[in-house]
Amino acid sequence: MPDNANSNDSPLLQPKLPFLTEEIPGIGGDIKTICPDFVVEELPKYEFCGEGTHVLAWVQKKNITTTDMIARIADALEIDKFDIGYAGRKDARAVTRQWISIEHIAPDKLRNLDSPSIKILDITRHTNKLKVGHLAGNRFTIRLRNLNRPAAEALPVAEQIMETLAAKGVPNYFGPQRFGYRYDSHLLGGAIVKHDLKTFYDILLGKPEYDTQEEFITARTLYEQGNLEAALDAWHSAFGDHRKALKSLLRFDGDLKKAFRRFDRRLLSLFVAAWQSDVFNRVLAARMPEIDKLLDGDMAVKHVNGACFRVEDANIEQSRCDAFEISPTGPLIGAKMAELIGPAGDIENPLLEAVHLVKDDMPRLKKYGAVGGRRPLRYQPKNHALSTGTDDHGEFLQLQFELPSGCYATVLLREITKQDNQ
Repeated sequence: MPDNANSNDSPLLQPKLPFLTEEIPGIGGDIKTICPDFVVEELPKYEFCGEGTHVLAWVQKKNITTTDMIARIADALEIDKFDIGYAGRKDARAVTRQWISIEHIAPDKLRNLDSPSIKILDITRHTNKLKVGHLAGNRFTIRLRNLNRPAAEALPVAEQIMETLAAKGVPNYFGPQRFGYRYDSHLLGGAIVKHDLKTFYDILLGKPEYDTQEEFITARTLYEQGNLEAALDAWHSAFGDHRKALKSLLRFDGDLKKAFRRFDRRLLSLFVAAWQSDVFNRVLAARMPEIDKLLDGDMAVKHVNGACFRVEDANIEQSRCDAFEISPTGPLIGAKMAELIGPAGDIENPLLEAVHLVKDDMPRLKKYGAVGGRRPLRYQPKNHALSTGTDDHGEFLQLQFELPSGCYATVLLREITKQDNQ
């Protein structure tokens, strides 16, 4: 990874990942100054047939997570939350629209839902339940405010950056939201993979020096002092996962193995996925800015269907890469991850070796859903349009674009603003 990629002293701070458009100054700006500044609309993977036992609702939510939306709808309908299907999670601090599915429910029950943060915009039917991944991508409408220059001057700069990104691709980094508010989810995941339970709990409940809010610092300090009961009392009730972890440690007299068996498996899987994501980001950073160039030994992905193949001769395949038909890929560590060879492997493999995986770690990867694979090093924004405007909150630069599923809009915005930690 380039020298500037790990320039922070704290391991719990976001690394400074290189920009693709480093030579073009950013326009600065804030996102999500107000909730309607960030609008996300789901693009379905297939058309719904209008018939079947599954009722599909086009739902708009505001200022809540997808998980909270599902829970509130389930409570209102008096059904189990697991009976509700959805294709993907959407930003919490935003206005988002997405499809959900419920089998054998009366459509009028959905239409009559009354919530200030949830609205049912449309209803149809289909033969199958929606599952995670059943979406082609997302359409974004985002307003940047408090730019470092007048919006009229920022517009041509942003357009230049966007044209470069549309031609070469946006670095397909996993965004900071993947790593938690302290940027430590990947460290928790690494401890899980290595079955280093002391490190896992010390990061989850300790390390007060990397927090800024007094409440968190107090609770974490008490944990490090060994006062688990006082630490439990110090955590706000909203931090249920931290409180549950402390309760388990108290229940089992500090026995880490017994307490760990009680930990939420879903959360553990998210931590391991964050660890995979961090390794991918490090490899991608090492390939910057040549993410639109194939190397001999690469595994390239076909964007039309996601299939991968070995690049035997990069010179022959490069024209397809230039046309954005294919792209080089980075690693998602796991049993199904194809290793690179040749010049491509010379860049990637030392970074994978630095993880120090051993044979005993592999079953834990599989246990927590990290089966492995390859991820494109870049993505292409589609149907982009930029404009300026003014409203009651001042002037803004508005960006509209569509992204493939699994790609982070914040990474694209980062290139335009040249700011981290948005």
